[in-house]
Amino acid sequence: MVRVYYRCRMRCCPSSVLHLLRCVRLRSSARRGRSRLPLWIREIWAYIRLLVHSLCFSSLTDSDVVFDSVFEPVFWTVDYVTRWFGTVFVCLVVILTGSIMVISYVVLLPLVLYKYSPLWIAWHLCYGNWIIVMISFHYYKAITTPPGYPPTEKNDTPFVSVCKKCIIPKPARTHHCGICNRCILKMDHHCPWLNNCVGHFNHRYFFSFCLSMTLGCIYCSISGRNLFLEAYNALETNFQTPATPYTLKDKMIYKSIIYMWVLTSTAGVALGALTFWHAVLISRGETSIERHTNSKEMKRMMKQGRVYRSPFNYGRLNNWKIFLGVERTSHWVTRVLLPSGHAPHGNGLTWDAFPARKDLTPV
Repeated sequence: MVRVYYRCRMRCCPSSVLHLLRCVRLRSSARRGRSRLPLWIREIWAYIRLLVHSLCFSSLTDSDVVFDSVFEPVFWTVDYVTRWFGTVFVCLVVILTGSIMVISYVVLLPLVLYKYSPLWIAWHLCYGNWIIVMISFHYYKAITTPPGYPPTEKNDTPFVSVCKKCIIPKPARTHHCGICNRCILKMDHHCPWLNNCVGHFNHRYFFSFCLSMTLGCIYCSISGRNLFLEAYNALETNFQTPATPYTLKDKMIYKSIIYMWVLTSTAGVALGALTFWHAVLISRGETSIERHTNSKEMKRMMKQGRVYRSPFNYGRLNNWKIFLGVERTSHWVTRVLLPSGHAPHGNGLTWDAFPARKDLTPV
């Protein structure tokens, strides 16, 4: 009877049923809320599920897309570390270069004035000071000069695509830098030793710095070879026969010469290889990124029986003239052999594709 009574009462009062269902729902949701994982774990898990589903979303998905998606955390970590260590690398370059300059003026210069003839003294003074000026000027300009950025406002500049990260139009030869987190005009690469991207407006400064530093390292390595051998033999003899009378000043001079020769020799080899590689790219009219894309396009068209030609290759000599900004014969001296802050050719937004191969320097 009691059961029938309550059943009849619930039929008459549907609000009681709704109240009971609401209480059961709240109690079950409370139990479920206590068993839920923290919010940050659920967000990471949702992001992983999204990545996995995105790999099977489109028929255009290839190995490159899968590789980029899987290694996205690794790329982010590398970009973050590189961005943070940029200032450390710049300070390291300044300290190492400054130490070589101090050794050159304090230790080597008195030896040169004492041992060499006036003609060799004049050569060392002229070449040494010229290379120091070239290194300092181009390194400072490469650090402080912005590489060039595409406009963010609406304009009539032609573009080839839209950056999927910046969501802005990308002109030709423009690429997105994950470290700078913005698009760069004619981007070559991000250099941690500059703490800056190498792009359209500072590419010449970067290459001139690498070339000047390589020439300076080779100069120190060759000219200081005999001094290095003397210092090394003197310290080795002193180590074997401790009775040899060497003062603390003599030992510091010998160790400074050894330090300078080892550092400049190793840096000259490594930086020389990098400079040679960039010289080859400049001769072909392409950047480091374009070298990779052009190689893939060349292989693709080769399978079709066609020949691929880079649209920005103006000929070997013209490529160098455009890169260095040489417009007259005198510019080989005023803009190449001497420090020059002239702007590069063009604005970095528009490029002439497949131009006529004519000499840019008038005869």
